[in-house]
Amino acid sequence: MIDLDYGVLPPETADHFLALPDAQLVGTEALLTTRDNIETVIEAKAMMCVYGPAGSGKTMSVNSALRLLAPDRTHRLELRAGPTPRDIRHGLFNALGLPGEPPIRPIEFDNLLKDALSEEFRILVCDEAQWMKKNSFEYWRHLWDDKRTDIAVIFAGGDGCYKVLRREPMLASRIHVWQEFSRLSRAEVLQTIPVFHPVWATTTPALIETVDKQAAHGSFRNWACITAHVINGMRKKNLTEVDEPLIHWVYSKIGGM
Repeated sequence: MIDLDYGVLPPETADHFLALPDAQLVGTEALLTTRDNIETVIEAKAMMCVYGPAGSGKTMSVNSALRLLAPDRTHRLELRAGPTPRDIRHGLFNALGLPGEPPIRPIEFDNLLKDALSEEFRILVCDEAQWMKKNSFEYWRHLWDDKRTDIAVIFAGGDGCYKVLRREPMLASRIHVWQEFSRLSRAEVLQTIPVFHPVWATTTPALIETVDKQAAHGSFRNWACITAHVINGMRKKNLTEVDEPLIHWVYSKIGGM
């Protein structure tokens, strides 16, 4: 099965886990590097692989860069649960907003997609790419290699997509930029989290460091989840600042992360 987020880039608020209210996009080194790399890939009309652990900000950084660089030329697909080339064909058909019904025969379908992808330059984003097998990556290569198509392709996913691509020289040799994401370091957490959300702006560095060590582990997604519980707890307990008793209350909700 395949779950697709068709077409255009989502609003910036949707990039944050749980669509966390008041969360801010922080100009981390990884985010700025992503913008530079995607600009390079767009100029070269090439392919790129962005990979790393879940919750490390890959999708957020890619979406942010494309909103700045090419919002009207980007078409985004989110793949799940072992998509096949057939799934990718149908996903592209919908993401590109093609009219009529999808062709039944693969060769006709491919010709339709190649014709559409030759009309103007487009950036195709394949999110959750760790779910793809070799034949699915090969299908993307087939589209990109065709002399008619005018595209750049960005794969974003976990280490699985990196491993599949690196194992296959024909695929790996076509990736123009490889970018690895990692969890935030201690120094990055102390610099980033007070800016990430207003509830942490006046929290002591020691408490932020403790929360990261015990529960967040340098993950933006974990921090968003914890922050949502903190906001809820502050409202229920009529608090104006984050303190240790509140953090322990939050821990009772998340059960370890």
